[in-house]
Amino acid sequence: MIEPQDITGLILAGGRGSRMGGADKGLQNFNGMPMALYTLLRLQPQVGAVIINANRNLGAYESFGVPVWPDVLEDYAGPLAGFLTGLERCETPYLVTVPCDTPNFPSDLVERLAQALDRQQADIAMAAAPETGKDGQPVVRSQPVFCLLRAELMESLAEFTRQGGRKIDAWTAQHQSVLVPFDTPADDPRAFANANTASELQQLENP
Repeated sequence: MIEPQDITGLILAGGRGSRMGGADKGLQNFNGMPMALYTLLRLQPQVGAVIINANRNLGAYESFGVPVWPDVLEDYAGPLAGFLTGLERCETPYLVTVPCDTPNFPSDLVERLAQALDRQQADIAMAAAPETGKDGQPVVRSQPVFCLLRAELMESLAEFTRQGGRKIDAWTAQHQSVLVPFDTPADDPRAFANANTASELQQLENP
């Protein structure tokens, strides 16, 4: 069994927020507090430690009381830059990633990812959740920014990004990965809904 104290949680808050008018998404108000802080409070009980990946307003993030690290890659290189930053700073055998803009992610997210990783002896466990397909029918799709990774994958990711790789799926495909569906009747179908725009954020607050 993978224990919570063996897992470091990484909150990804390093994006440009371009679809939110350039606003720092993690600092936008959600239920009376910055969205990244809400995410932190939801993640902390599930892991042994938490770090935040942010590229601006570092003081604001540091006020949440956990370590904050900017991208180790330049020019807002995307979520994989955050993954690499987290792996370089991770002091536990495992790292789990969650974005700052999906505050209602499952309270048993890490437990279920860890169970699947352990059961399959995989390198990566990735969440999957129901979405509405183009034909209006529900489909279960991977949620690649919700990943549990073995910390030993750092060298692999460093090499992938050195060669210009930026897509999460292209990198995870190089390793033994398991998809973990969150689609049971007890699962909230909107648990993985994220806020890319101000109106989406409002919808998350008032479903």
